[in-house]
Amino acid sequence: MLKNILAITGKPGLYKLVSRGNNMLIVESLVDGKRMPTYARDKIVALSDVSMFTDSDDVALSEVLTAAGKKEGLKPVAMDVKKAGNAELQAWFDQVLPNWDRDRVYPSDIRKLIQWYNILIHAGITDFTIKEEEAEN
Repeated sequence: MLKNILAITGKPGLYKLVSRGNNMLIVESLVDGKRMPTYARDKIVALSDVSMFTDSDDVALSEVLTAAGKKEGLKPVAMDVKKAGNAELQAWFDQVLPNWDRDRVYPSDIRKLIQWYNILIHAGITDFTIKEEEAEN
């Protein structure tokens, strides 16, 4: 499922890939359902390609989201990420991914992770695993 969920630099929220056209993609916002084109100049990243730094190897975002889902019971994170302090964000992330790299993962990264998790949960997406057929495409 995460293969078709996209983050677009400069645009808030997450988007679902709807269609491909000549030099563009048609995406639909997971927040409000509005569709729009994105072009080659936009930096687009599939969530299946994102990973988080740990003390050993990088961990795929799908595993981090799955761990967050287990911690939160597949409910949105109750913390207000805009008002949360760095210590509160780091304490929450300690419970989700205990061996995260404290030098390379910034509080802004944790904020974005929580925002993405909440968007996915509100959109009804609770299966964060990357299926083998998705990984091959």
